[in-house]
Amino acid sequence: MSEARSSDAARFDASSSDAVDPLALAADWLPVNSDPDRPRMTLGTTGTDGFPAARTVLLTAMTADGFSFNTDSRSQKVADIGADPRVSLVFVWPGFSRQLVVQGIASAQPDTERVAAYTHRSPYLKLLAWVNSASFARRSLEERRAEWARTEARYPEGPTEVAPSWDGYVVRPTRLLFWEAAADTASRRTEYHLTPDGWQVDNLPG
Repeated sequence: MSEARSSDAARFDASSSDAVDPLALAADWLPVNSDPDRPRMTLGTTGTDGFPAARTVLLTAMTADGFSFNTDSRSQKVADIGADPRVSLVFVWPGFSRQLVVQGIASAQPDTERVAAYTHRSPYLKLLAWVNSASFARRSLEERRAEWARTEARYPEGPTEVAPSWDGYVVRPTRLLFWEAAADTASRRTEYHLTPDGWQVDNLPG
């Protein structure tokens, strides 16, 4: 994961009075949305079979609305969210110095944001959005390489048209846990829980 946008990684204490808005704190921890090296996060869902499911995806952007990501509409994660929109997100910083856990409700990304997210993807990821189907995955390695090379030669900068299966979601948080390591004392978590009266904050053992 990229470094936090603050030049001083220790500038914010997650439980300080300066951090009463957890989304503002999360924005300070995460890189700016214009950074092309998007953070990886673990997306947790409840599978349609009832089992918990987790996979790593890219954070597209973090705004006042929440945390957005994009994916293939044919994927299992989309089926999971359709059945139960309650999800979790986990970010881990290098050296396990920080961890951010988010719980919230996933809803469809506005079309303008969904299209913009595709536009800003790398040529490789644009091509992936068009090529990476179940039928493609079942082909041999040689066949997949050949098809990829043909498509890449045709669209060296990636297809400009948004792939039909390109989908996106915004996770609006109801709970955030900021974990920070401390070399000279015990680590601890700062929990923000959304209530009808706003965000409630508490400190928990690390």
